[in-house]
Order: sequence, then structure tokens, then C-alpha cells
Amino acid sequence: MLVEREDFNNDGKISLFERFRNRFMRFSDRLMPLRKPITVLYLLGIGGLAVLMLNVIGKDVLPRTNSSQFQLRLRAPDGTRMERTEEKVITVLKELEKEVGKEHINISSVYVGQHPALFSVSPIYTFMAGPHEAVFQVALKDYHHNMDDFKENMRQRVKKMLPDVKISFEPIELTDKVLSQGSPTPIEVRIAGKNKKANEDYANRIVAALKKIDYMRDVQIAQPIKYPALNINIDRVRAAQLGVDVNDVSRSLIASTSSSRYTEKNTWIDEKAGQPYSVQVQVPLNQMTNLDQLGEIPVLRNSSRPILSDVASITTDTVHGENDNLGAVPYVSVTANLYKTDLGKASNDVDKVIKDLGELPRGLFVDRIGLSTVLNETLSSLQNGLIVAIVVIFLMLAANFQSFKVSFVVLTTVPAVVLGSLLMLTLTGSTLNLQSYMGIIMSVGVSIANAVLLITNAEQLRKHSGNALSAAREAAGLRLRPIIMTSVAMLMGMLPMAIGHGEGGDQISPLGRAVIGGLIFSTFAVLVVLPLVFAWVQGKTSTQSLSMDPTDEESKHYISSLSENKQTNA
Repeated sequence: MLVEREDFNNDGKISLFERFRNRFMRFSDRLMPLRKPITVLYLLGIGGLAVLMLNVIGKDVLPRTNSSQFQLRLRAPDGTRMERTEEKVITVLKELEKEVGKEHINISSVYVGQHPALFSVSPIYTFMAGPHEAVFQVALKDYHHNMDDFKENMRQRVKKMLPDVKISFEPIELTDKVLSQGSPTPIEVRIAGKNKKANEDYANRIVAALKKIDYMRDVQIAQPIKYPALNINIDRVRAAQLGVDVNDVSRSLIASTSSSRYTEKNTWIDEKAGQPYSVQVQVPLNQMTNLDQLGEIPVLRNSSRPILSDVASITTDTVHGENDNLGAVPYVSVTANLYKTDLGKASNDVDKVIKDLGELPRGLFVDRIGLSTVLNETLSSLQNGLIVAIVVIFLMLAANFQSFKVSFVVLTTVPAVVLGSLLMLTLTGSTLNLQSYMGIIMSVGVSIANAVLLITNAEQLRKHSGNALSAAREAAGLRLRPIIMTSVAMLMGMLPMAIGHGEGGDQISPLGRAVIGGLIFSTFAVLVVLPLVFAWVQGKTSTQSLSMDPTDEESKHYISSLSENKQTNA
């Protein structure tokens, strides 16, 4: 018969913790007769809820942060001249000042147009598609508003002031750029096929479908596919009659429509200064403003006739202003940003959109790329790592206790840890990401340490008394204080991290929240549920050692008796 130990203060009164211990022991005694249904209900209920939460909770690669920096890409109508694009940029900058206040703009850097061929400009701007594009990089100071709401307000302002302009917010942090693998937005769908027209048509169908999703923003085709062009159709018979060939026509067009810089390299070196200068031939832009002037270009050297309109017809047309290829296969990309939703939900909805569009046309390939692909790979790797860690711990515990059943008892706390972490993340508005997954793994380790502390004591008492029920009860009372102290110390240490105040606090707060939620649930499971599971599983287990290397006379006698029984049966 067990006698409860009572600690007394100097004045003879029972301490506060001892009163709590006594109440806990009475509560545990009431649960012991129901250990089997409680254990089954715990394993099925907690395990099922954990699996459900894993499928329901939002998923991201990294935690969403309220950064004070952002990158914005502005797209004017395809083919807009650089001067007109610059005017639109100035308009957007004025709207930005109105939105946040001029005093809150620390740095604003804007680049308009393509990367120049002969000037040293940062390679970060080499991805500009043409003179109709501009990239903003802005750093704010003392601005503590929600960045999602700020971006939404900027979208509305730009749409109202410049209805023909498209904007798209892009990652600015180096980590986000690397993880995105070159994708400018969290959602990017690549449509590849040999037929550019089919690619464009299917991309427009995806754009129309994604715009119907309420949280999708900045949905557009990334490449300029309606770039203005001139279609010059040469009448080869008439050209031959006039002594003109295709080479003559193309050479006459170079100086009139662009520059000889890109076709004929011609460099003059200043001998005094030693500086090289590129020499190019180009008709001044103000002298070539319409199709009639283009038709007046002489096509033969040193001759005013024939002119271009004598041998060719000139019509306006549109072409792809940017040609992206996978090997020899061209592709276009549909990009989209997200507004107050997680990447996992968005990826699933994009897959559903593609599936609802029906069977792909022949020769067409559609893939999600960028951050959504990294999300699946990251979470899958973390999940596999957690499973492997649990299996390794199980085997190590089996070797330590020389019992698979005891190892199983220790690991019954894991479902409570996972559920607690997921519930805490959901309640605090966090998602399942790289940081929160690390928090779950940390809390699993602490909970298993607490479980081992209790089960080791319980198993030693059971081997001594032969009664698993009383051993579980006594071990829970003896280990109540150290388990609670360990958990409370860990919770207090993680609390500042979970609050997430300060610069960069949003990036690590999910880790602290996952640890806190997991420890709260695991502490309850270790102290309340674990003794019940142990009492049930070990209730009929023999106290004899099954070790192959016995260290006492009883174990040797037990093994020798097994050998004698085997010989008798033979």
C-alpha cells in the first residue's frame, strides 16, 4: 500500500505544490479504472485531429513578414516609349508619397527601360523586357501599417490614376529571391509548346480563371505578347525587276527603324584620351514618325529610287516582345500575387483551375514553378525528416528499455505535440512553414525527454513491485515537479520569441508559437495520459529480464528454465 508523502513548511502547513500534487493524484486515481477507453479515445481522437489539422492549416515556405521594403514592377502598354513610361513612373511615385507620407520614404530607386548595351549597370536590371517596364525598389521608415493593406491601396490608386498600367509586387529580400528560383511572384504557371498562338490562348484562359479567385492579385502574363511591330511584305517579282534583293531592303531598314549598333560593330578610338567610342548609323527619331516616311526610304545605295513602298507593302502588326524558351520550345508565364492567404491553399486552387480547364491541347505543357514547387519539396522533406527522427528514437528507446511496448508508450505523446503546435499556430494566425516545423520538432524532443523521465521511473518501480498500476501512479507523482519545471522554463524562454516584437520578429515567431503549443499539450499528455497508457500496456508484462546478457542470478535462472522447458518439449 502506497502512502503519500506530504511536505510541510516550518509552520506545519502543507505547501501549495503538495496540495496541487495531492489533487492531481486523486484526479489520476479516478482515471485509472478508465485507462483503456481513455487511451483508445486519446490515440484515435488526438491522432485524427492532428492529421485533420495538417490538411487544413495554411502552408508557406517562410513566415509572412511585415517588411518595410518592397519591389514593384510597372508595365505600361507594350511598346510604350521610355519617356512616356518615365512619366507614368513619376505619377506612381506621387501616389506613393500620398499613401505613406513623404517623411516615411527612406529610399526610392526606380529603373526604367532595358539594360543598356555599353554602360555598366547593375545586372539586377537585365530582366527588363523593354522600354515599357520599370522596377521600383522602396524602403520605408517608421511605417508600421500592414503591408498587405498598403499594397492593396497602392493597387487601387494606380488603377484609378493609370488604368492602362499593370503593376506587380515582387520579392525584394535575397532569401525570397533565391527560394523563388527566379519567379517574380509566389504563383507562376508556365505554358510551353511549339505553337506560340496556342500558348498565348491557353495563358489567357488561365488568367481569366485566376482573376475569378477573390484573393488573387496582379494576375497577368509576364511576357509582352502584343508588342507593336511592322509587317513588311516584299513583292519579290517587282523587286527583282528593279534590281533590289532582300539584303538591300533589310540594310535600308536598319538605320531607319533601330540602329547599326546591333548589326555592324564600328568603334572609333580617341588616340589622345585612349577612349573607345561606338559609332552607329541611325535616322533621327523625329524624322521617322509614320508609315509614309518609312515608305520613302531609298533601298539602293547612292540612288533616290526605288523607295521601300515601290517594292513592299507596310502594315502594322504585333509580336512577342520577349521570347523565352525551354531549349527550343517557347513558353509564356502567368504570374499572380496573393492577398492575405497562404501559398498552400493558392497552389491547390491553381491546380484545380488547370484541371477544370479540361484536357490540354496536343503539344502543350503546363507546370507550376517557383515558390509553390519549393513549398511542396520543403514540407515533404521536413515531414520525412520528422518521421525518420521518430523511428530512430523508437529504436533507441527499444534498445534502452529492451521492450518495444515501452518505446511505444513513450511515443504516444507525439500526436499531442503535433496537435498542440498546429492549434497554437492556427489561433495566432501563423502558418505551417520552415520555422514552425522546426518548432514542432523541438517540442517533440522536449516532450519525449519528459516522457522518458516518467516512464524510466515507472518501469523501475514496476520491476520492483510487479504492479504496473501502482508504478504508473507513483511515478507520475514523483516526476510531477521536474516535468512541470522543465516545461514552464521552456515556455517562458520561448515566450519573447513567440510574441515577435522588433525587427525581424515575424520571421521567428512561428517557431516559438509551435514550441509553446506543443509543450502545453505534451505536458498534459505526459502527466495525465502517459501513466494510463503505461498501466494498460505493461499491466500483464513479466518482471523477469529477457536480456541475452543477464547480470543477476534471477535472469540466469529464468533463461536456464526456458532452455529446460524447450528440451522437455522436444
